[in-house]
Amino acid sequence: MAHFHTTEAPFRFRRGRTPLLISFPHVGTHVPECVASRLSDEARQVPDTDWHLEQLYAFADALGASMLVATHSRYVIDLNRPPDGASLYPGQSVTGLCPVDTFDDTLIYTRGEVPDDAEMAQRREQVWQPYHAQLEAELQRLHAEHGVALLWDAHSIRSVLPRFFEGKLTDLNLGTANGASCDPVLAQRLLAIAQGAPGHTAVLNGRFKGGHITRHYGRPEQGFHAVQLEMTQSSYMEETLPFEYRPDLAARIQPTLQQLIEAMLAFSAAR
Repeated sequence: MAHFHTTEAPFRFRRGRTPLLISFPHVGTHVPECVASRLSDEARQVPDTDWHLEQLYAFADALGASMLVATHSRYVIDLNRPPDGASLYPGQSVTGLCPVDTFDDTLIYTRGEVPDDAEMAQRREQVWQPYHAQLEAELQRLHAEHGVALLWDAHSIRSVLPRFFEGKLTDLNLGTANGASCDPVLAQRLLAIAQGAPGHTAVLNGRFKGGHITRHYGRPEQGFHAVQLEMTQSSYMEETLPFEYRPDLAARIQPTLQQLIEAMLAFSAAR
């Protein structure tokens, strides 16, 4: 049995001044040596990372949002999956709580050294649980202080991934768990803004409806409103190695992202 241990903190956190928390569960790239030594050469490049999102959303600091930023790669443990590993999209291809394959459907562990139940429990305890404890604590603080708590779960993905969807993905994929995780009025405001993004496409609750974070923490009837945005990486970066940030592309989409975040804050101000 492999023993999992990490010395890297499971997250970075910056407290804001507004009722909004932005979560970045898939931006982490750290893989402890006890895992990295077992990975394929491809997997060590952590290609399925949500690259550069903290940089893309840098404007949100000035808007007063709190920021929760993952440090570990999703190959260690996926923070947007339920702790029991249940499928978020039954009947569709998905990657697991502790993935064993890449988005391109290639094996992560070349010699079959996949994590067993005991190792997955260690990863949950050291990485998953602290991240979610901080997420829950901050949402409770925001709700207590402001009377409402807003959660924006920020994601990105390659625009073409045959394993998960046909053709090229819509650029801006808003997810509210089919309307269960946030006020429908807010969702429609966000969709209208996203649909107005010049040169980009948008959809609400299409292929990506929100993962565990959106579904678990969104309780609009109690004043907790959660929205996921899954956006195409082609909107702001190069999608192949070395996965470079493209400031010219980012500058085209950032105004829309800022409008979306501002709409979240305006909604809270009207409560």
